[in-house]
Amino acid sequence: MNLQDSSVDARNGAGKSRILLVDDDDELRMVIQMGLERRGYEVVSAATVNDALRHISAQEFDVVLSDLHIPNAGDGFTVVSAMRHTHPKAVTLVLSGYPDLQEATKAILQQADEVLLKPVGVAAIAEIIDKKLSNRGEHITMRKERVAEILERDAARTIESWMCRLMLNDELMSIPLNKQERTGHLPLLLADIVRRLRSTVTGESPISSAARAHGVLRRVQGYTVAMLVEESRILQVSIFNTLQSNLGTVDFDSVLLDVMTIADEVDSQLKQAVLGFMESPAAKAAA
Repeated sequence: MNLQDSSVDARNGAGKSRILLVDDDDELRMVIQMGLERRGYEVVSAATVNDALRHISAQEFDVVLSDLHIPNAGDGFTVVSAMRHTHPKAVTLVLSGYPDLQEATKAILQQADEVLLKPVGVAAIAEIIDKKLSNRGEHITMRKERVAEILERDAARTIESWMCRLMLNDELMSIPLNKQERTGHLPLLLADIVRRLRSTVTGESPISSAARAHGVLRRVQGYTVAMLVEESRILQVSIFNTLQSNLGTVDFDSVLLDVMTIADEVDSQLKQAVLGFMESPAAKAAA
């Protein structure tokens, strides 16, 4: 009996290890699934993040093997983070192409046990899975982070996410501004959100002077109130996307209150921006 047959028999004797395979490439997903099943694993496959999350919430898994981009950059973070939180003892592996190496390295540092660089054969994948499963006791407990800490650490990522979403909005992009002119206000607004999250004051929240100044500037730049509202909506979506990418480390004991605080602060900042917009010199001159 060869080594491969021995490892198959060992898995069958102790119950098959269950793998969640996530990749939006149907052909590649099928090849990997068939190869792993021939080696004695039970494989559940998913083509989207939503499908993967449904499987994670409803079933037990020993391993998750996820592509890094499914289909958007960094989608694999969401799958790995959810697995880390729901099944903390599961082995988490990410498939990545060489151009994604920087993002993949971040996955190792934050969530994944290992990143496998494409192209990688099924035999190599199975060997790594066997090794990781035999050493599951060596998992390092992830340090839990408050939302404020995550937003402060990943401010640049949040801003980049905001900019990517903004570029898909034809109305906002109709105003000819460079990147600094579009995003220059965001570090200050995010800093105010972090400050609000860390505040122990339970009364009236501090007013964001940066938001009011942003409203004044946007009036001069030719924005409308509707554009301000849309910018604010995109900011909130980008913040929550950052939190979703850090599900594995976020402190769930406080996350609900923190999310409510973020929503309230973003709304408060929007109010200040609109007030600044209406009270700007340009607005008064038009009146």
